[in-house]
Amino acid sequence: MIPILISHILRTNLRGLDNLFMDKGKIYTFLNPVSYLMALDRKDLFGQFDGIFADGSILVAAIRLLYGITVKRRSFDMTSMAPELFRFAENNGKMLYIVASKQEQVEKAVEIFKERYPKLKFMGCRNGYFVSEQEMDAEAKHITQVNPDFLIVGMGALMQERFLLKVRNAGFQGIGFTCGGFIHQTANNEIEYYPLWIDRMNLRFVYRMYKEKHTRKRYVQAALLFPARFLWEKLIFSWYKDSKPL
Repeated sequence: MIPILISHILRTNLRGLDNLFMDKGKIYTFLNPVSYLMALDRKDLFGQFDGIFADGSILVAAIRLLYGITVKRRSFDMTSMAPELFRFAENNGKMLYIVASKQEQVEKAVEIFKERYPKLKFMGCRNGYFVSEQEMDAEAKHITQVNPDFLIVGMGALMQERFLLKVRNAGFQGIGFTCGGFIHQTANNEIEYYPLWIDRMNLRFVYRMYKEKHTRKRYVQAALLFPARFLWEKLIFSWYKDSKPL
């Protein structure tokens, strides 16, 4: 018996991206050690997603160490999934829609994407700040009406998952992904946010702590709490499995 979040990650890991990009009406998110801690308290939310990717070498290593299974790191940035999705969309004439960051940032990011991928088509974009649930509901309905092939949402952990689930429940027939801070990073002229040597050495979280001061507290907290809670969850499920009557 495997915890629900790990089970989701393992199932998602078995899927090829081209197949995933063609499977309509699905929504996907990503977990790193920081967001994994949040997800442990919101399994009701994350359990409704069609797939969860292991975002970060630390989570990948933890799964390999405690469960003996190797999963591929997938992040929605230019070191991983984003260029594959953009190339797929270009080659197949697919339309994108983005909800993320501040308005000027998301618009600038779209311009940068178009420069890098001239054939990439955007159906629309808007900021990720909503004043009420009603505004979120209205935007979710609008997205289902314009019906983009791919929806990319970057609003911070939990909020972006809540919104993407709203869109799916409103009848969205495309494919949705959360993207964390990808749009914000791109808008700062950092589409290649991580230097190549940082990416190769799996030091992305250290680099982000250096570049973005607001991330330092949560990364330090995760460094202290994630190993303990991840191990505890494994022990609890192992005990439950062993204690069940034959």
